Amino acid sequence: MNTRIRRAALAAVAALAAAALAGCTSAAASAPRAEGSLAQLPSDKKVTITFESYNLANAGIWSNTITTLLDEFMKEHPNITVKAQPSDSTSTAGSVQKELLAGNPPDVAQLVFSELDFAATTLGAQDLTKLVGKKGLEQEFGGEYPYNPRASVLADWKGATYGIPYVFSTPILWIDDAQFTAAGLDPATVDLSTWAAVEAAAKKITAKTGKPSLSVTCVVSGGNWCMQGLFRSDGAQVLSDDRTSIRFGSDAAVGTVQTFRDMYDAGVLANEDGTTQYENFAKGQTAMHVNTSALQGAFMAGAKAGGWTLDARKLPSFGDKPVVPTNSGSFLAMFATDPAKQAAAWELMQWMTSPHAYQLISTQIGYLPLRDSMTKGSGPLADWVKQNPLVTPNLDQLNELQPWVSYPGNSYLQVDQLLATAIENSVFYGADVSKTMTDAASRAQALIK
Repeated sequence: MNTRIRRAALAAVAALAAAALAGCTSAAASAPRAEGSLAQLPSDKKVTITFESYNLANAGIWSNTITTLLDEFMKEHPNITVKAQPSDSTSTAGSVQKELLAGNPPDVAQLVFSELDFAATTLGAQDLTKLVGKKGLEQEFGGEYPYNPRASVLADWKGATYGIPYVFSTPILWIDDAQFTAAGLDPATVDLSTWAAVEAAAKKITAKTGKPSLSVTCVVSGGNWCMQGLFRSDGAQVLSDDRTSIRFGSDAAVGTVQTFRDMYDAGVLANEDGTTQYENFAKGQTAMHVNTSALQGAFMAGAKAGGWTLDARKLPSFGDKPVVPTNSGSFLAMFATDPAKQAAAWELMQWMTSPHAYQLISTQIGYLPLRDSMTKGSGPLADWVKQNPLVTPNLDQLNELQPWVSYPGNSYLQVDQLLATAIENSVFYGADVSKTMTDAASRAQALIK
């Protein structure tokens, strides 16, 4: 189904359901739990909970890895049965929302960070600070291999924790070394640290191949998480710090989009949707590709099958401005309200974010180990990092990370789509960049009031 249509439909569902969900949320708020009030689950009490994940909707290494972890969890917790189900849409919150209205919400769900505001204020995600207490959260984020400090707070909302950051990545510049060599460029020494340098290299490769040599998922629908990093790296924002003003119509934001329009006009930037972009890169048809590091496994397999060498670089900069990568990915939110199910859900959330889980998730899928201390010293991922230097740019960018911004209100999906459409029209379809971006910002501003 067309992504834009699906997003628009889900946004309509959000608007229609807001009143019903607000009622549920208000009821919960009227009887807040005492801090750390999570019940203990007796070992002889049988409980069945539902875990919803968009990773389960992706065949291969994604679903296989998550299914393995769930099977291991149930062996370790024989009194807890986990029913696994994939998210049924491109909006994970929209999927949970429909199930909530039908009376069967998942007990734990994987949501993307752009949905944090909606999850905390409207959807009914449990306040974990109240449920498990600050000490419980400190234990979850600490231990022998603690969370990276920048990662542990990404699902916090107004001083409370509404989710456990789960899997995410940073945007990576992926490289097909063979195409550089064929164009007379040494992939080991070529400068790709700035967008100007990337464009210069792309022009040389395109002159050799006769087709666009660069693809950037940030500038097409579905890539707004990455585009936020490009905006910030160029001195722009999508939303003001006080969350009241849309900022992607600013001069700085217009300039960012113009950079990629210029690359397209120069014939080096491919006009392809996000799926086609990563598939073509994996097939060795594109020399450079900007996308999530979560595709590392897929790209390694493509390179092996195609007989070319895969390389990775950090996100390029705009001149001498510092690079500010934003994260893709998700957090685990709890929607269980029954005490026994809450206890079981918390056990599952801890398991899925444990050092063992990240060892599998990182090595098999390519997501960042949020417990990056596992990669240092004699940690369980230290040797893996040494053997897989492709991981290094991703780990380096974790320490420079800024959060993926969620828009306020129930129309966050429409705002996101307005931005994506404006960028696509500006870059690929001849629209005046300044007018298109400022018009989109004006329309988005009306949606968040």
